[in-house]
Amino acid sequence: MDWGNVTAEDLIDALREVDWSNPPRPLSEFFSRFTFPRSYAKWNSRLKCNLYYYRTNYFIMITLILGLGFLRKPFAIVAAFLTALSIAFLNDSFAGTFSEKVSRTVRQFSPHLAAKMRPPLTPVIRGRPSAKRTIHICGRPRWVFVLLFSSVSFILWYVSCGLLTVLWALAIGLLATILHASFRTPNLKARLNTFREEFRAVWRNYSEL
Repeated sequence: MDWGNVTAEDLIDALREVDWSNPPRPLSEFFSRFTFPRSYAKWNSRLKCNLYYYRTNYFIMITLILGLGFLRKPFAIVAAFLTALSIAFLNDSFAGTFSEKVSRTVRQFSPHLAAKMRPPLTPVIRGRPSAKRTIHICGRPRWVFVLLFSSVSFILWYVSCGLLTVLWALAIGLLATILHASFRTPNLKARLNTFREEFRAVWRNYSEL
């Protein structure tokens, strides 16, 4: 795959749709080999490839940096967790997995309540499922949970007076992510993973047809 032809919008859409439940890459691989990119095109391609391949590692790293900035501010820690959760809800795979696990847990105590948490059926047009699908979490549209968690986290940021701290921690986390993605040499696993994701996307589109 030529990552140089992948736009930022395509990368964001891929990160939104890809499965984030995979475990992070081992630290021995994450900090394995670093080289300086030979050109802007090489750097651009490497940056996008590493952001996609090490997405879980970068997410955990940014979360840990945010957590270290709020060791003495418990409200800010909760706010950081809710902010990360609201961002994670934007990913289709995470939202579906989270909703399924919550519904499964609730079903053990109240099957009636779990039945109400089921997502509505996908509309069928001319014998085919509608291509425009709305993601639901616990039977409610995703945007409801994103708005709720974002609002609560904003209130906690305001109460804890940690907004400036989170901006600095977030800037450090993003800078560390960009530096690592820029200098980490893509290995064979990253390339094979890219081809595997391409095959899954093509197969998924073929199955829908």
